[in-house]
Amino acid sequence: MTYVLSDLHGCYEAYRTMLEKIHFGPDDRLYVLGDMVDRGPDGMKLLLDLMGRPNVTVLRGNHDHTAWLMLRHVGMRVDSSFAEQMGEMCRLWMSDGGDVTWRGYKKLKREEKARVLHFLQSLPVYDEITVGNQRYFLAHTGPDPQKIQQLEDCTLMDFLLGEIDYNQPYFPDRYFVSGHTPTGLIDPAYTGRIYRKNGHIAVDCGAVFGEALGCLCLDTGEEFYVKTGKNG
Repeated sequence: MTYVLSDLHGCYEAYRTMLEKIHFGPDDRLYVLGDMVDRGPDGMKLLLDLMGRPNVTVLRGNHDHTAWLMLRHVGMRVDSSFAEQMGEMCRLWMSDGGDVTWRGYKKLKREEKARVLHFLQSLPVYDEITVGNQRYFLAHTGPDPQKIQQLEDCTLMDFLLGEIDYNQPYFPDRYFVSGHTPTGLIDPAYTGRIYRKNGHIAVDCGAVFGEALGCLCLDTGEEFYVKTGKNG
């Protein structure tokens, strides 16, 4: 079976409970659509688990990208202007949940830190898959429906900070599966559950904000949920 979820944000216990709930095994495939770190308590523990699973594909989210930018400069000697610029970025990151990621990273062994940085750097921003006879475009988020038709013109930031128009279908022949925006902000009627409309499937159900971790089986369409408390 092929499963997809997103925006774990350090909610390691909810993630492990979800794997048990779907009976995730070596013949299954899981796609995680970014934002593994920040806000929740166990981002590093979650990353190390995901890195050790050959049947899990992870895409890059904006929080993963920012964490990589911040953590890779730890201990580097930089000039004053760059240090000032990085300092402002770091303050913004810390205020948006990066503080718990930083604390977890500091506790890792040296070789674990190197593996984490390499992993975060290597993450792609989108994937295209076929399950059964159905095609899917997977990304953390994306640009407007016109721009995405020319993928070669899209930037990294389009797939990290873009604002999807959920009122418009993006592709005539596939579903666009995304995370990034909690489903309750797309439509309050979908708070805490997976959103499916207009050729879109949005799977960030707001786990780190006390709603639920949602997971969709692409083979059967079955939805799975693990209720969380605030911060996982």
